[in-house]
Amino acid sequence: MTGDLLQPESYKKALAGREAVFHVAADYRLWIPDPDRMYRANVDGTRSLLRIAREQGVRRVVHTSSVATMGFKADGEVVDENTPVSLESMIGHYKRSKFLSEQVAFEAAKDGQDVVVVNPTTPVGERDIKPTPSGRIIVDFLKKKFPAYVDTGLNLVDATECARGHVAAFEKGRSGERYILGGENLSLKQILDQLGKLTGLPSPTIKLPYFFALATGVVDELVTGRLLGREPRATIDAVRMGKKKMWVSSAKAERELGWKIIPVNEALGRAVQWFQANGYCGAS
Repeated sequence: MTGDLLQPESYKKALAGREAVFHVAADYRLWIPDPDRMYRANVDGTRSLLRIAREQGVRRVVHTSSVATMGFKADGEVVDENTPVSLESMIGHYKRSKFLSEQVAFEAAKDGQDVVVVNPTTPVGERDIKPTPSGRIIVDFLKKKFPAYVDTGLNLVDATECARGHVAAFEKGRSGERYILGGENLSLKQILDQLGKLTGLPSPTIKLPYFFALATGVVDELVTGRLLGREPRATIDAVRMGKKKMWVSSAKAERELGWKIIPVNEALGRAVQWFQANGYCGAS
């Protein structure tokens, strides 16, 4: 969603007098040939939506940010909303654009607009149509494109529960605050092992050193991205992100929103079934 798409009068009328707007649109890619498009969508789009919502009398905006804006540590320490972080620590255009869009939301709240920010971790579940980078982990596993793994970690959250968390943020969240909506902190190896149990496919046993993973990202980005013009499966930024385990605490959302952390195995199972049923596992 770009700022240009938020200008039509029909869109303004759709927002008039609404109790809430949930701003969930974003350009979610870890590689893009024209980064300016991502900033227009994620930063300018947020600014335009907030402005129109304010002009049309929307009572509250729930802005979907990302766990990517947190201050992760190389040692795998579990972080939360209060862990120090800066724009300089954001790796890649996606993280930087989400960090900047979050700052736009905070500025609007500081100026008196009712804005609550939620930070989903890595959502998994059915109907990941594109698929997103998160869904591609599952699709690549199903297509047997995970011969090795790297020593990294993610927090996985059930996408359905994440939607419920948005409603809870609208009902109970404090304006100007952000809330991590997370699930289980898992290593990539643990995630692949769970997928192996769900599918009967072998989970990789070879751990790829960081240097080789980075070299793979360099080659894939150069050949697939720049020469062939397609989105690479491995990118330099993704490998650099992988040096930090993205493990978080959702304690604030538990206290203030009634958020509940549930096992993610069922959501992984639904994702697997949906990708298989919709033809994502054929030859690429």
